[in-house]
Amino acid sequence: MGFFSIFKKKNNDDEQNIEEQIETTNEGEQSAEFEETEEVVAEDTIVEEVAQEKEQSEIEAVQEEEIDEHAEAVNQDYAEKPAVRLGFFKRLRKGLSKTSGKLVGGMESIFTGKKVIDEDLLEELEELFITSDVGVNTTMKIIDQVRDELSRKALKNPDELKASLKKQILDILNTPNDLNATEDKPYVIMVLGVNGAGKTTSIAKMAKMFKEQGLSTCLAAGDTFRAAAIDQLCVWADRVGVPVVKQSEGSDSAAVIFDAISSCKSKGMDVLIADTAGRLQNKVNLMKELEKIVRVAKKELPDAPHEVLLVLDATSGQNALSQAQKFNEDIGITGLVLTKLDGTAKGGAVIGIVDELGIPVKFIGFGEGIDDLKPFNANDFVDALFDTTEDKDS
Repeated sequence: MGFFSIFKKKNNDDEQNIEEQIETTNEGEQSAEFEETEEVVAEDTIVEEVAQEKEQSEIEAVQEEEIDEHAEAVNQDYAEKPAVRLGFFKRLRKGLSKTSGKLVGGMESIFTGKKVIDEDLLEELEELFITSDVGVNTTMKIIDQVRDELSRKALKNPDELKASLKKQILDILNTPNDLNATEDKPYVIMVLGVNGAGKTTSIAKMAKMFKEQGLSTCLAAGDTFRAAAIDQLCVWADRVGVPVVKQSEGSDSAAVIFDAISSCKSKGMDVLIADTAGRLQNKVNLMKELEKIVRVAKKELPDAPHEVLLVLDATSGQNALSQAQKFNEDIGITGLVLTKLDGTAKGGAVIGIVDELGIPVKFIGFGEGIDDLKPFNANDFVDALFDTTEDKDS
């Protein structure tokens, strides 16, 4: 399944059996009707059915032609993906350049001129990781693993040590992070985060991605505590081209999201992304408000929300870890959205957050553009982090 395969597919055999049962039932009902209907009415019905069959045949022919055209377009998209992938990786590498310069550049500075791995070198690495906001616990875990490998003589020089550190970071970040799948519609994503983390823009960028996947998407303006939040969400929704369910400032956030779920259900919408408050009078009130939203959402759609995503500002470093711990304890988080990676050298914090909380990163933001938020791929992230080559003009 792909990252955006959010709806479970029904068993084909079950669907075929249901269709056969319906056809058999319809045939029996039609036979009874023909026996009880007068001959003239029956003839009119037959003529009408023939006309309908002819019309249906014409519709099916048009649909087959459209399917062929769509398949050709899809194949063309796949053929163009490698070029898009290279462009994305270059942008990711550029976005991570400050974090890479701090963490990986720091490693290379420590390794310069060193031919053996000694305790002084490990202490320098330990200090580097902590000052790069990886976190004390995760740093000690990584360094202890290095010491274990040294004791087994698995590492002989700094180059092998660098490869080991890269593998350890990848192992931490490479946790399953596909979006949770469901049979429900709409697919409800509840987005949390303190004010200033980039929550509103991240919601808009996610909406654009879902829309590009062919999924009808709606937004819910659940941050009713801050007047500007509703206006900002509406502006972004207009840019992306998706509808917004909103009420006036000060309205009950849970009621807004309840109405949004009801509206999406009645209109057959695929995805609902719900904004929430980033600050109330105090943390207790904020958490109670978010808990209420979850309870009310479940009344309209029992499995909602299908994703609870916390948006974290990468520039906040270790403060991001404390935020994630609090939100996860009180609400329960299914994934992280890490923003503003391009503006900080503190991106190493994501390593500690994933390691300590076991919560996967679902999306990362590395620029201000509408396309600068992408699904998180651990291999791409670590490769870009450790790629310190200079950018060259294409």
